[in-house]
This record gives sequence, C-alpha cells and structure tokens, in this order.
Amino acid sequence: MEAIIKHVQKRRVPANLAVVISSRSDARGLRIAERLGVDTEVVESRGFSGTRKEYDRKVMAALRRHGVTRRDGLVCLAGFMRIIGPECVKRYKHRMLNIHPALLPSFRGIDAQKQALEYGAKVSGCTVHLVDEGTDTGPVVAQSVVQIREDDTEESLSKRILAREHKIYPYTVELFARGKIQVKGRRVCVG
Repeated sequence: MEAIIKHVQKRRVPANLAVVISSRSDARGLRIAERLGVDTEVVESRGFSGTRKEYDRKVMAALRRHGVTRRDGLVCLAGFMRIIGPECVKRYKHRMLNIHPALLPSFRGIDAQKQALEYGAKVSGCTVHLVDEGTDTGPVVAQSVVQIREDDTEESLSKRILAREHKIYPYTVELFARGKIQVKGRRVCVG
C-alpha cells in the first residue's frame, strides 16, 4: 500500500488516491496512509455480527463516500485479510486488484511462502491478479519471479518477495490507470 501511495504521489500514475480502508482499527497501514496525507476509514470486522454480504455493503458504502465507483475507480487490496463477497466482486469487476506472495496458481491462500518451501519449489515470487469470487483465482495481470535458495527460511523468502511486490504492484496500478490492461476471459493483455 505504501509503495502504491508513493508511486501515485510522485505523479507516475495518472490517478487520485481516494481512501485506505482497513478491517482493523490497529492496522499499521492506517498510520502510514494518514502520515502520507491519504484519507482513511475503518470498517471493523472484529466483533462484526452481520453476514459477509452486510460487511461488504459497508465497505462498498465507504468506497462510494470517497468517490470510488465501479465505472472509474480501482480497488487495490493489500493486506486486507478478508474474503471479498460476490456482490462486491461483481460491482468492481475487473476494477479490483490483489497481490499474492506466490506465482499463482501455485500456493494460493495463506502461508504461501511456507507452502513453497515445504513443497520444495525452486522458484516463487508474487502475482498481481484481478479479484474474482474465488481465493486467489482471478486472472493474472503480472508476476515477478524470486529464486528459492537452499538456505531460505520463510522469513528470508518473504522479505525478498515483498521487495518485488513493492515494485510490481505500483507498476500494475500505473498500467491500469493508463488504460493499458484489457481482459479477455481469463487472459489479461498488457499494452
């Protein structure tokens, strides 16, 4: 999130930052966004007794309040550890990106780096993908490869992947904002 904000603020991306929304009031990202002058809003998930649909409607209402629309907005998920429901996915179809610390479709879900190490994979990396109704199953927009070293730990691999995430995610947002991403079924064409 911080890398995207800084990329936009340096005018590398023809877009305006609307809001950072968090499901937790203690999220570090909120403090970073506030320090960088970006509006923030919390849609608390802890203790929320409603349905996923009701929660998603609260998130969508927050997005609307900040001018993020299905026609000209882009929702970037970064550390938002909730499954987005179908109503929200439909509203922002092909306008919602997520980053995942693995080369999808391998090692979906949580603990991707641990999964890669336990599997004995020789490479991992990160993937920016469009969000669909599955978990890390949306069309792939961009990927970056990281070699897995013999002495890697979950922590060392995660650190190297995160460094790539900080480059690939802002770059993908820039491509999107410049209208260079087109979706044809599951294929995403860049250019």
